Amino acid sequence: MFVVVGATGNVGRTLASTLAASGAAVTAVSRGQRPGAVPEGIRHHRADLEQPESLRPVLVGAEALYLLVEGAGAHLDMREILRVAAAGGLKRVVLQSSQAVATRPDSPSHAPLRAIEDLVRRSEFDWTILRPGGFASNSFAWTEPVRGRRTVAAPFGDVGLPVIDPADIAEVAAAVLLDRSHDGRTYELTGPVLRTPRERVADLAAALGEPIEFVDQTPDEAREQMLRFMPPPVVEGTLAILGTPTEAEQRISPDVSEVLGRSPRPFAAWATRNIDAFR
Repeated sequence: MFVVVGATGNVGRTLASTLAASGAAVTAVSRGQRPGAVPEGIRHHRADLEQPESLRPVLVGAEALYLLVEGAGAHLDMREILRVAAAGGLKRVVLQSSQAVATRPDSPSHAPLRAIEDLVRRSEFDWTILRPGGFASNSFAWTEPVRGRRTVAAPFGDVGLPVIDPADIAEVAAAVLLDRSHDGRTYELTGPVLRTPRERVADLAAALGEPIEFVDQTPDEAREQMLRFMPPPVVEGTLAILGTPTEAEQRISPDVSEVLGRSPRPFAAWATRNIDAFR
C-alpha cells in the first residue's frame, strides 16, 4: 500500500492515478472530501498533517508514504508525524521538498523545509527526496486575467527559469516509489529549457489561438499582490528566485531524464494540456 499525502494537488492527483494504473494499492490522503480526479479504485482517507494522529489509520501496514507539505512546513510537528508513521510500521518515505533548500539554504522561506529534510534523512526510514524547481502550474494564477482581458501581468518578464510540469514530478515520484533502487537519493527536478514569463505567455497564446498581452509588473506591484495569499518570508524568497536566480536555479537538471528515460515536458506541452482553464 502506498499512501499519497496531498492527493488533491497538481502532483498528488496524478501520482495516485499513476500508481493505481501500475496495479499498486493506493490510499489518497487529503484534508477535504474525496478528490474528484481520483479514480474509484483508490481509497480516500481524510486527514490533516497538523493532526498527526489522523494519519495513523492509513499508515498501519503501509509500505511507503509520499509526503508533501504545504508551504515550507513550518507549521508542522514533523517529529510527531514521523513517530506516528514509525508506530504504524512504515518502512519508506518519499519527501517532496524544493530546489531552493539547496540553492538558498539560508533563506527564511525554505529553512523549515530544510529542517524537515534533515529529520527524514536521520529517521529510521529508507528515504528519497525530490527537489522540484518552479512549477509550470503556477501559471494557473494567470487564468482570470487571461479569461477576462487576455492579459498577464508579471515581474521579471525576461528572466528565464526551467519550470517543471507537475505531471513529470508525479511520474518521477511513482517511479521512485515502485523501485527501491532510488532509496537514499536526492533528485533535483526541472524542465528541459529556460523559459521566461514573457515566453510562457506566448506559449499560452499559441495554445489558445489568440493573442495575450504581457504587462511588465514592478517587483513592488508583484509583492503587494503576493502578500495577499503568501507569508512575507515566502514572498521575498519567491521574488528573489524569480528576479535574481542563481546559476544553480537556472541549471537544467538531468534527473528527470535519468529516472524516466525521457526528457521532461516543455512548458508549451503543459499549456496545451491545460488550456481549457484559460478559455
